[in-house]
Amino acid sequence: MQRSISHKKSLAPFIYVVLFVLYEGLSSIYLFLPPLLGVLFFLFIQAFRKEDLLAIILVVFSILVFESEKGYLLFTTVIYFALTLKLILPKIEQNFNCKVCVNISIVLLAYIGFYFFTSVLSSIFLLPMPAINYYVIYYIVIEFLIVSAL
Repeated sequence: MQRSISHKKSLAPFIYVVLFVLYEGLSSIYLFLPPLLGVLFFLFIQAFRKEDLLAIILVVFSILVFESEKGYLLFTTVIYFALTLKLILPKIEQNFNCKVCVNISIVLLAYIGFYFFTSVLSSIFLLPMPAINYYVIYYIVIEFLIVSAL
């Protein structure tokens, strides 16, 4: 199948989303595969900074797949990421000049901050408290290495 020469958009982002959906299913089965929450937060930040509507839609869709796979409330991750992007991240970037420090804080905010955010929501709406285990430290280290490579 041939594409028009005037149509410059790539199909690669859609392929990445399909691969992410398959990966999320595997990460629920195999605990050594990180769920890529920090990577999704990094891509969410990059999509908003570039103001690319297609990238924003695909990242939000991937976040919704993450939420449904892990059993979180609908749109809680998107709301947390948006609040963090607008309120907390500018202060972090203002205080830290190194890119590595900002990247580690992005991954830490994605995991630790989201845990506290869901804990507050669970106490407000009288839901069961979310559980956290020692795999989170492993996920933070692995995803920091991935985000540093991006």
